[in-house]
Amino acid sequence: PRVELAWAMKAHQHAQVYFNLISSVDPKFLNLTKVDDQIYDEFRKTFRDLKIDVLDPEELKSEPAKAKWRPFCLRFEGVVEDFNYGTLLRLDCGREYTEENTIFG
Repeated sequence: PRVELAWAMKAHQHAQVYFNLISSVDPKFLNLTKVDDQIYDEFRKTFRDLKIDVLDPEELKSEPAKAKWRPFCLRFEGVVEDFNYGTLLRLDCGREYTEENTIFG
């Protein structure tokens, strides 16, 4: 529980910074890491059919989903700082970060 709370606190800080960035800059011109394109390409290869505009929590947290997410994240060990930290995700990208619209993954 302590580790997950620490992750959640750090994820909240990151979410605030990133939300400010994506709210002030057109996201198509925004790179958060040097390997954004590689991450996205690998993401789409691994999660071809995952809808990203409106997320289903079951597709993120079920045992079969976790079996896919773990190896995906491990590909970026040593490439992306904090590659295995949790993150706050908006379930519906058209809505704000609110308690009902946010999941910790």
